[in-house]
Amino acid sequence: MPSLVEWIGYIASLIVLISLVMSSVKRLRWINLTGSLIFAIYGVLISSYPVAIMNLGIVLVNTYYLYQIYSKKDLFELIPIQDHAYFEHFIDVYKKDMSEFINLSHDINQKGLIKFFVYRNAVPAGLFIGKPMTDDKLDIWVDYTTPMYRDFKIAEYIYTKKKQVFVDQGYKTLFTKPGHEKHNKYLEKMGFVLTTYKDEPYYSKEI
Repeated sequence: MPSLVEWIGYIASLIVLISLVMSSVKRLRWINLTGSLIFAIYGVLISSYPVAIMNLGIVLVNTYYLYQIYSKKDLFELIPIQDHAYFEHFIDVYKKDMSEFINLSHDINQKGLIKFFVYRNAVPAGLFIGKPMTDDKLDIWVDYTTPMYRDFKIAEYIYTKKKQVFVDQGYKTLFTKPGHEKHNKYLEKMGFVLTTYKDEPYYSKEI
């Protein structure tokens, strides 16, 4: 059986490996930092100081970039969709990932929809599509954030800082159909409440 020290090395290796499959940069940095710190401890325990020093260096690198992530002020913008060629390209690129969270059975090219990209530091990081249900209710069909930017900042920007965009158009309540479990947890975190509308299940949020 492996000794306790060997198990520490195995655990450190596993954590570093897990970090490499993270799509979120922030999550990758945190997990990689943890694995590297344990690896540094492992290096000291087996008297392999090059291993310890190298992994302490990785800890410092991760710490530096995490500081940059948390201290940097992001610039957000809502950009109405006018370039339909890029819109179609965005859908093609992220369609598979979107389908893991939301139902994409709607005709998102029909007229009368509210459609905009959310840019984060000049990068199109989110997509929002909604269809008016009544004069004061909006049915959200697509609320999607690309994997790299899933830290809830885009959602907070849409539903808190820019909620006036919806208010100015007369909307008082946002509705959306339940999606997959991950998406439902996201909706609840954003203040949506599970309810029914015309005998169908919906999540709703007053604005």
